Formats: sequence, structure tokens, C-alpha cells
Amino acid sequence: MSGTPREHTRTYYLGKLAEELEERGLATSLRAYPPALRVCDPDNAMLAETVDCVPLSDGWFYRWSWGEVVGLADDPALAAQRIAQVIAAR
Repeated sequence: MSGTPREHTRTYYLGKLAEELEERGLATSLRAYPPALRVCDPDNAMLAETVDCVPLSDGWFYRWSWGEVVGLADDPALAAQRIAQVIAAR
């Protein structure tokens, strides 16, 4: 089953974010449908968060599970830095 172009875009951006997060020592797993990224501290799976990617009027954005925007999907490094800081602070 092939997804819609929107799902492919979402998965692409989430993959870019996963690469950045893994470089920062975090573990990630991509949920297929709806596309979302589970991010956790590999040493403490309780420190986890889910991030998705949504199209807004200004482009594609990463978004926390509670709906707040993390950052622009075109800048996965900055979004990964913010996510890593939140997980580290818990």
C-alpha cells in the first residue's frame, strides 16, 4: 500500500529528524500510520516523546504530541536540539 504524497513528505521530514536525534544519542522509532516519531533516551525509555510533522501556512513543521510547534521541518538540526533539551530536562 502506498501512502499519499502528504504522508511521504511527512515520513521524509521525520526521517531527517531521526538522523539528527540519533547523532545526539537519542533512540527513535518511526510509526508508519499516521507517521510520527517516538524519541527516547536509550538509557531510560520512560524519558520519551512523540513528534509528528504537519503542513501549516508557512510550510512543514515538527510538532509535539500536545500540539505545540517544535520547529520548521526544513531545519531538523534545530528541532532535534530542542527535543534533546526537553528530554534531557525530564
